[in-house]
Amino acid sequence: MTSEDGSSRRGLTRQGFLGAALAASVGGGAAAQATELHRRPIPASGETLPVIGLGTWRGFDVGAKPAERTPLREVVATLLAKGGKVIDSSPMYGRAEGVTGELLAGLNARERPFLATKVWTSGHEAGIAQMTRSLQLLRTDRLDLMQIHNLLDWRVHLPTLREWKARGRIRYLGISHYTESAYDAVEAVLKAERLDFLQINYALDDRAVEERLLPLAADKGVAVLVNRPFGGGGLLRRLGSAPLPDYAPEIGCSSWAEILLKYVVSHPAVTCAIPGTADPGHMAANLRAGTGPLPDEPLRRRMAATLPL
Repeated sequence: MTSEDGSSRRGLTRQGFLGAALAASVGGGAAAQATELHRRPIPASGETLPVIGLGTWRGFDVGAKPAERTPLREVVATLLAKGGKVIDSSPMYGRAEGVTGELLAGLNARERPFLATKVWTSGHEAGIAQMTRSLQLLRTDRLDLMQIHNLLDWRVHLPTLREWKARGRIRYLGISHYTESAYDAVEAVLKAERLDFLQINYALDDRAVEERLLPLAADKGVAVLVNRPFGGGGLLRRLGSAPLPDYAPEIGCSSWAEILLKYVVSHPAVTCAIPGTADPGHMAANLRAGTGPLPDEPLRRRMAATLPL
């Protein structure tokens, strides 16, 4: 998941009157509800997850210097303090797993995060070795979710994941992909295998999964994690200084980033979006998008039809 480029989000936030007006328009109990993250159930268990999480691609592939680590510590602390849980990583993200594990160990968070990572190699023994290493780097003896990244050698890894789940080394298993050309293969695996999770890219300018994959996931009882909810970062940059649409106050949004996230998490098949960021302020803004009113279906259609590109 891409880290948000600072320049692509500065200037996207309108003056704070929208958020203030929303807060002023609701009373005590409603105001409290408006600040709580929406949650969605994992169909396989009924356990619920907050709809906004954190991806660690690029942003968490850093060294040990305080200037690199301090903002990331604040990002993770903000996520957990404001009710988020899901943190997603991968061996292909460089040092991200190890950095995530060290940050969590240093925070001593009261709430246990929902840790997800991936296996991304070929061969039975290599897969076991890589997953064992991920447990070590993330400093845990049990992972919440292990995903077969990009379906690489999935027929070999899936039996191992089932065995690990039976033994309690992982709680859930799934697959991930981000290339539209692979969607037929993803669809075939979803139809043929019993899975707990699918991680896939989905954004207001990247809606191919709406046609078949999201309905199929819902039909099969598969939870969905969404990567690249900002269109890989390019969508925010293209929006630039475009004025916010007139429906922004209706759904409590004061920035394009919040609008893009609210579109994604308002799809009923989506369990959690995992935008990446290394900026604590962006993390807080992302979490705000998981609160308050969400677009209904007529507004979702309007959002897709009127996106200024």
